[in-house]
Amino acid sequence: MSTLVEDPLTTATLEADSLVLTQSRKKSMNLLFGFWIAVFHVGAIAALFFFSWSALAVSAVLWVLAQNVGIAMSYHRLLTHRGYVTPKWVEYAMAVCATLALQGGPIYWVAVHRLHHQLTDREGDPHSPRDGKWWSHVGWILYGTLKNRNTPLLNRYAPDLAKDRFYLWLSKWHWVPATLVGIGLYFAGGWSWLLWGLFMRVTLGLHVTWLVNSATHIWGSRRFETRDDSRNNWWVALLSGGEGWHNNHHAHPVSACHGMAWYEVDFNYWGIRLLGALGLAKRIKVLGPQAGPARVIHG
Repeated sequence: MSTLVEDPLTTATLEADSLVLTQSRKKSMNLLFGFWIAVFHVGAIAALFFFSWSALAVSAVLWVLAQNVGIAMSYHRLLTHRGYVTPKWVEYAMAVCATLALQGGPIYWVAVHRLHHQLTDREGDPHSPRDGKWWSHVGWILYGTLKNRNTPLLNRYAPDLAKDRFYLWLSKWHWVPATLVGIGLYFAGGWSWLLWGLFMRVTLGLHVTWLVNSATHIWGSRRFETRDDSRNNWWVALLSGGEGWHNNHHAHPVSACHGMAWYEVDFNYWGIRLLGALGLAKRIKVLGPQAGPARVIHG
């Protein structure tokens, strides 16, 4: 990851970043985050009383776009780790899909995740279970100090995105696509479509992503002896489409493929390979359990 930041990350630099970016338990809650998280959980509960098969189908389609294409394939494997490359219009479109998950703008999400990899399970890691299981799941958002804004320190961990006008705009207005989709859902299918396609989907998606932060650093197996607590967790992998093979990922962050055995199903990687087959993804980096350089697929 050091190649993705502007300045060499010396030990002194990491320690300085750790002191500034350490998540501390504030006495007061981040009220804006807390309010919207509560609203979406209430909406998810309300969705149970407005079930319809069409609403479930709409929610499933939006789940794939937001969680798989957006968060996993775009924010994580493309923008954060540059495990493959796409034409800019594809990259931008996938990033817009990621905002539908309401997990923040691209600069915030990428910077926090790169910081996590730099300081995994050490002081300064935004969401390490060593600071508490609840903290690593949601406490770091409710009571932490990192915010969804383009501060110089966050830009420092995502300088490639901070130089791009589109990502600056999308980071500022990241809530707009989901809002427009929500309005469209209401007028197209009423409360049922809105509650399932937005509130239920976003709420479940948040918890699935948070489980990658928490559960995959607590429970599971370890193929690689990494210097952190990362685990391969099969049930988180199923929920997230492949993000649960987390020990594999921490051992080889730039690999676009997280599943490294036939039984480690990785739907998100299959999506990347589909883009490659369509000529929309190149230089797909793949590493396996054996040591050695990455294989590069599709040029």
